[in-house]
Amino acid sequence: MALPSLLRETTVKQDDPQPGAKPFVIPKRLIWNAWKRVAANNGAPGVDMESIDVFQNQLGRNLYKLWNRMSSGSYHPEPVRQVMIPKSDGSQRALGIPTVTDRTAQMAVKMVLEPRFEKIFHSNSFGYRPGRSAKDAVARARQNCWPFDWVLDLDIRAFLDVAS
Repeated sequence: MALPSLLRETTVKQDDPQPGAKPFVIPKRLIWNAWKRVAANNGAPGVDMESIDVFQNQLGRNLYKLWNRMSSGSYHPEPVRQVMIPKSDGSQRALGIPTVTDRTAQMAVKMVLEPRFEKIFHSNSFGYRPGRSAKDAVARARQNCWPFDWVLDLDIRAFLDVAS
């Protein structure tokens, strides 16, 4: 299932262009709803140093430009801004912060893909899924192991060795 085919399946609203006018049918309402979610998070600015408030000052222009670029297939994300986050052991890890525009585009894609993929994911799959955590995965692993009284440990590399 390719992204373009998923976007083409989206219902066309009256305020959207005629089907076929753009390579990808992306409702403007999708971009608007994605923006509302991004704005609610009130995240830090990306590499362009444009904050949520600054983006909002030209909201109509910014959202139209994003929609137009995504619909035409000419959208390309900006580099991410790297910020070092301290860890509890004293070391640091790098965190990439996308621009507000890129976060809005990512949210729009997430809003299209996530409901479709949630239907086909295995119930024992927990990584990067809404409403599922590492604690849920551990609990499920324990639950899956409880009925068994034994463990089988194999060294697969040695198992495949051939006697000379």
